[in-house]
Amino acid sequence: MFCCIVVNLIEKQRWSYACAENRLEFAIVRPFNRIGPRMDFIPGIDGPSEGVPRVLACFNNNLLRCEPLKLVDGGESQRTFVYIKDVIEAIFDNPGRANCHIFNVGNPNNEVTVRKLVEMMTEMNEVSGEPPLEAPTVDVSSKEFYGEGYDDNDRRIPDMTIINKQLGWNLKTSL
Repeated sequence: MFCCIVVNLIEKQRWSYACAENRLEFAIVRPFNRIGPRMDFIPGIDGPSEGVPRVLACFNNNLLRCEPLKLVDGGESQRTFVYIKDVIEAIFDNPGRANCHIFNVGNPNNEVTVRKLVEMMTEMNEVSGEPPLEAPTVDVSSKEFYGEGYDDNDRRIPDMTIINKQLGWNLKTSL
């Protein structure tokens, strides 16, 4: 069993280096765009007013407020989404076989452009009985949305080879 679980930002120092150096058990888990219950941070309501929540939470916030959904740089970035329960099972089902490995946990079968995600969400919103937005989207630049110095990949798709091979873990939930 793992000695501890540390969750932190990517730029923070890692416990795993200390664990490896001292021959303690560790595993690094790199989750990709988790979705599921209680993942709908609303700035100013669920926490500080500043900051940008996850993409689904941003879009949900806009839909709830009947505001256009902001497409950063045209929404052409591609992302995958993985259900939080799948992530939890991947991390905790086989801890003994996870030792000293780095795992991507995501769902490459759920690859979608951010623009397509917006279309899916606005369609679901209309099906739920809400009136369609007059202008469902507005394009914004990454500089305008995130601020100066923002840098990102256009396509973030996890390689699931190691987790499939080492843990025999496979995804269960589609987008």
